Amino acid sequence: MHSSSSAGAGSLFQYRSFVAFWLARTSSSFGFQMLSIAVGWQIYSLTGRALDLGLIGLVQFLPAVLLALPAGHVADQFDRRRVVLWGQITEWLAIVVLAALTLMQRTDELIILSLIFIISVARTLEAPSLQSMLPALVPPAMLARATAASTTAMQTAAIVGPALGGFLYVAGPGVVYATTGILYLVSITMVSLLRYDHAPPPRVPATFASVFAGVKFIRNRPDVLGVISLDLFAVLLGGATALLPIFAKDVLHTGPWGLGLLRGAPAVGGLLVGFWLSRRTLERHVGMTMFAAVAGFGVATLVFAFSKELWLSMLALFALEGCDMISMVIRGSLVQLDTPDEMRGRVSAVNSIFINTSNQLGEFESGMLAAWLGAVPAAAVGGIGTLIVVALWMKLFPGLRRRQRLHNEPEIEEINISKA
Repeated sequence: MHSSSSAGAGSLFQYRSFVAFWLARTSSSFGFQMLSIAVGWQIYSLTGRALDLGLIGLVQFLPAVLLALPAGHVADQFDRRRVVLWGQITEWLAIVVLAALTLMQRTDELIILSLIFIISVARTLEAPSLQSMLPALVPPAMLARATAASTTAMQTAAIVGPALGGFLYVAGPGVVYATTGILYLVSITMVSLLRYDHAPPPRVPATFASVFAGVKFIRNRPDVLGVISLDLFAVLLGGATALLPIFAKDVLHTGPWGLGLLRGAPAVGGLLVGFWLSRRTLERHVGMTMFAAVAGFGVATLVFAFSKELWLSMLALFALEGCDMISMVIRGSLVQLDTPDEMRGRVSAVNSIFINTSNQLGEFESGMLAAWLGAVPAAAVGGIGTLIVVALWMKLFPGLRRRQRLHNEPEIEEINISKA
């Protein structure tokens, strides 16, 4: 990894449309994280039933899986900026209704779950369009930096947002929802202001072939297939963080304060590496860099599995998330750059299904292995499995292993990019 003096040099924030995109994504991410905390607390306060907390996850999971591929088709057939705008406006209206009903004390669990379902449907339909916009906002040489900056902002929201939502909840859930509504309004304003040149192709019906075209495209592109499948299997095997409460109590013999430190260590590692990547350009050996990062993820998982000291476990988790951030930025950028613009929505939709499913199944797999073998062997199996997958994928996808640059094509003139 080297800094570049050519197309990748300079600040990301000289591109006004990227600034608007970054502010929009940051605002909506903070709002959604605050919303999630308030909804869970409010529903449990109303009913006292753990089942209702599970239903919150269900009404978010079902749209994410069932509507992802149609959402990808929509992203490639319609103006993406308008799709994102309508999605966020729908979410904002649902949040406004939730805030108003809460302030009037006229909510119940069915109303809340129904509004969260509407928000989840809108988010699912919006997501592929939002993800597909980024490559048009910065030059290709700066896409990895833009991806890192965007990912870092979302990780910051995931860390700070729940704490801020919990703090505001002291004044009541209505205050949290009202604040969330303001953040979404900021996001809507930013999306409406950014310049995005996208001429949708002639519209075609949503047939089985067109909706599943993203799957066919990925299967026929070895580098894209290798990147997405590597992510799927690495995440499936690397779910050790789901076992943190067991490690804190039974392995490291620490209390809630130690668990808090363990949960914070990966976030710090990811944020610092993400910030560093947002100021550097990936120029050479990107394939081997990605494989090395995923292998580092596996090694860090093994160190965490066998560590008996809190400081060493924290260091392993710091390294684990830092390696994951490197591989995530390379994977995300490579998929975007290797996918034609007219296919980005459908490919992003398939990728999101893999990511969402592997994250949840990875935690389930870790929990099941821990129940059968114990926490330490379960984490160790995950680390060893990740290293085996890396070795196999390096053999199965030699082109990806030899990949030098994120963008394989000749230098592209920086046109249609709105600068300050």
